Amino acid sequence: MPKTKSKSKSHKSKKTKKQQIQETPTLSLKERLAQKRKSAQARKEFTSLLTTAVGGSLFLGFLIFLVAGIKAAMPVVMGIIVMSFSYKYPRQALFAFIIYVPIGGTITYYIGNSPILQLAKDSFYIPALVSIWQTCRKKGQPLLIPQNIKTPLYILLSLCMLTLLFVNGSQQFNPPPPGLFKNAPKEFPIGMGILGLKVFLGYLPLISCTYYLIRNKRDFLLISRLQVVLIFICCILGFIQYLLLLTGICQGTRDAVGADLFRASIEARCFFGGSLVYSPSQGMIRLPGTFVAPWQWAWFLISSTFFTFATAFSDPSIIWRIISLVSTALVFVNAVISGQRIALALVPTCFVLLLLLTGQIRNFKRFIPIFVGLALILGIAIVTNPTVVQERTDSFIARWNASPPYDFILQQFEENWKNVDGILGSGLGRATNSARSMGQTKLVETYYPKVLYEVGIFGLLGFLGLVTTLTAICYRTYRPIKNRNFRSYGAAMWVFILFISYNTYYYPLDVDPVAVYYWFAAGVLLKLPAIDKMERLQEKEESGSRGAGEQGAAGKGEWETRGVINH
Repeated sequence: MPKTKSKSKSHKSKKTKKQQIQETPTLSLKERLAQKRKSAQARKEFTSLLTTAVGGSLFLGFLIFLVAGIKAAMPVVMGIIVMSFSYKYPRQALFAFIIYVPIGGTITYYIGNSPILQLAKDSFYIPALVSIWQTCRKKGQPLLIPQNIKTPLYILLSLCMLTLLFVNGSQQFNPPPPGLFKNAPKEFPIGMGILGLKVFLGYLPLISCTYYLIRNKRDFLLISRLQVVLIFICCILGFIQYLLLLTGICQGTRDAVGADLFRASIEARCFFGGSLVYSPSQGMIRLPGTFVAPWQWAWFLISSTFFTFATAFSDPSIIWRIISLVSTALVFVNAVISGQRIALALVPTCFVLLLLLTGQIRNFKRFIPIFVGLALILGIAIVTNPTVVQERTDSFIARWNASPPYDFILQQFEENWKNVDGILGSGLGRATNSARSMGQTKLVETYYPKVLYEVGIFGLLGFLGLVTTLTAICYRTYRPIKNRNFRSYGAAMWVFILFISYNTYYYPLDVDPVAVYYWFAAGVLLKLPAIDKMERLQEKEESGSRGAGEQGAAGKGEWETRGVINH
């Protein structure tokens, strides 16, 4: 009997191999030649583009070098080359853009801390967006996705245009007189308004870019896993940065005096990222990780909680679930050691919020190993560093008692409501930190009061209408998804969109990484129903072909006796 079974098993495996060989399509000579011609044409286009881009950028760079020096010429040369290739290869450019976002701060300071380098990621994004727009026009596909946000978006854009024309324009062409014995400030209000508008809504088209970037399940898994890998790498670098400061390899702000002990400084930079504070004698630690500023690192950790959670609970591969679990634990550890109170408060809060709002709390038994692993890693970190945990907790409680967030937000609303210039606001860019090189700006530390100050009450209501519409559309989009893994990932992205849409503490939607990840998450979520539909159709086709194969095998003997085999 055992021999019979083994024979039958080997016979089945041979049969399966034969079927796979038969199912694999054999390319004809004509098709192989066509593929070779296509590859040769692609190589020719790449070589031609490389030659043109390098030649043109070097010529222009040489002219700028003669006028302004090497520091001005190098970014121009690199920018022209990158933008040329980003326009030609938009998919690769978008992947490069996603990779650049979390490490851009480190690259900026390694190359030379030029203000132009702060916008380097847009040399990937803008040409890719233009290329996708032109492709959509040729194919008759909509660039604006989802189409239902068209009305609130157009209303908001109209209000922004009114502010740009009548407020920024008035400041440009009819500036207020300077005070007595004061010189008129050198400002460029129109430029400030354009830059402010770019910061405000410039990454909204990333929804469409991400939507068209993801073509199938393979692309979706690639981009979700890429995000986890980036989070893992950045958190490891953040932990190394802390160890370098702790062991004294980097001095931080230890040797500073007075107020400098509490002020982030670029001179205290430690290998990765930008400005930091490390004054352990004062219990003052603010680490930037791989970003330019410490609070950007805090919001990277907060947003990473959503991405690692989504992959940990939805990826079909157990290996990637474990990697996502480890990345989640690293996010928690960095939230403690970074010294950022908002990260310490919101990372665990967001994790619990995700469990409740995505429904994963119902599957608690299924994910016990994940929770045990996470608790074990965090437990070891807490036991080995009790002083650090206690210091961060005490700092958070002291800050909350001194200035509760709700009081701070209400105070900001009240102050900016009183000081705004009119119903159209005080001008686009007037409270945008990155526009300060073009004129005087005001520091507003909460997002919706900042929007109120720049575009007025109608602009604020218009933006609320836009994000509310987007949040509602995303909710209705992910709910009907049949595939459990896709629906789980979509739910996590929706919670992220919901949280950021109505968060007004600080201004994460104004700067990296949340300014990118918010629209990116919406694009991923909106593509999931199409991927789900493709997968279900593929499953139906496979089941149909298996059924046809079984029927063919059953009738094969009868056909062979007649001497006819239908291929």
